[in-house]
Amino acid sequence: MPFNTLLTIFIVVIAFAFFAGQRRALKLKSDGSSLHSLPFYHGTWLIIVGVLPAIIILLVWSLLDSSVIRSVVLSELPASLMSVSAAEKNLLFSEIANLADGQTASPNADVLAPIADRYLLLQSMSGKLKLGLALIVSVIGFGLGWLRLKPDFRARNRFESTVKIILMSCASLAILTTVGIVFSVLFEAMRFFDSVSILEFIFGTHWSPQIAIREDQVGSSGAFGAVPLFVGTMLISAVAMIVAVPIGLMSAIYLSEYAGPKFRAYAKPLLEILAGVPTVVYGFFAAITVAPMLRDFGESIGMSVSSESALAAGLVMGVMIIPFVSSLSDDVINAVPQSLRDGSFGLGATHSETIRRVIIPAALPGIVGAILLAVSRAIGETMIVVMAAGLSANLTINPLETVTTVTVQIVTLLVGDQEFDSPKTLAAFALGLMLFVTTLCLNIVALYVVRKYREQYD
Repeated sequence: MPFNTLLTIFIVVIAFAFFAGQRRALKLKSDGSSLHSLPFYHGTWLIIVGVLPAIIILLVWSLLDSSVIRSVVLSELPASLMSVSAAEKNLLFSEIANLADGQTASPNADVLAPIADRYLLLQSMSGKLKLGLALIVSVIGFGLGWLRLKPDFRARNRFESTVKIILMSCASLAILTTVGIVFSVLFEAMRFFDSVSILEFIFGTHWSPQIAIREDQVGSSGAFGAVPLFVGTMLISAVAMIVAVPIGLMSAIYLSEYAGPKFRAYAKPLLEILAGVPTVVYGFFAAITVAPMLRDFGESIGMSVSSESALAAGLVMGVMIIPFVSSLSDDVINAVPQSLRDGSFGLGATHSETIRRVIIPAALPGIVGAILLAVSRAIGETMIVVMAAGLSANLTINPLETVTTVTVQIVTLLVGDQEFDSPKTLAAFALGLMLFVTTLCLNIVALYVVRKYREQYD
């Protein structure tokens, strides 16, 4: 059944259940009975028992039926094809799906055609069983829910309990998603470290992940020292933060403490527009305008500046993340109670002294959070680095030279057709794991700074 048709049916069923429950409650009320809950909650009760279980069945079934059908189809392959590798089985299953869709251009069409028919039959049976079971559960739930609708029925309590369960499920899903991401990256990274020493990866100073196909080719062993990548990432991020933090923080202080309402109403939205500009536009600006300008300026004073440099990428990236610092810091500074300002002024402090000694310490946790968000944004940026800093993994702290970052190399390693048994491809997951650990360390440092230096007020 098409998704639009299924969605329309569910909307109609939800509306019918809600108005039926509400009408039933109104009828009970008109008979002189005193309702425990409002009619609204009676309507939502019928949705909970009549529609929600059916939706859960459809979602769970849809998540599982593809893998079950795949297993059944692959188990029915001819004996001559059962001994192939997992990758070849994936290709065979793709051919079966293509044959089921009517595409006959397959080298194994004669052998796989009956299995494709079986695949279509299983899909049709699965869809009918899924909808039938959902319909049966919905009808039973609707009937049982209808019988529970009485004047003393605590529909509001049931509704609130259901909402609480849904909220807890969403929170658990977010946690489980994070755990799943970590373990998926960790699993692939461990496969990489089976081929490459973790010490070589962490402390190696040469990055050349090219793996040759033949043994006699140059570079058949590859080099996976990640130090140049992390140094390049920290170098570009440092340049970006040198630009973004002072400008963003000073802008926030001015907008919140000095600017008038009319100027603030125009200046803050204009400043936040910088966050909405696509990164590829910043990349073009860095590659076409900033990088040549830095190179020409360097030549005019006798310095050698690369046409693709960390300085060009960092400067433009710093401009891009200014709104992350300024907007969040402005909101945090505005959240400082006015009573603290009035108390400071009452003691004879000037406006600037109040900002330095009262407002900034009080807003320090939020400001550190804004800076940390900006650092994370700078570390994760890819497009500006590709266009302005290049792809060369040079181990240098000179911002005038070409460098690259971890995220750029992850994208480079995973572009195109890749074999996930190769150390070259698996290196992307090892880089992702190290980037995750680095970000975690930054969070720990930020929490330590906030707890040590923040000011607490009653």
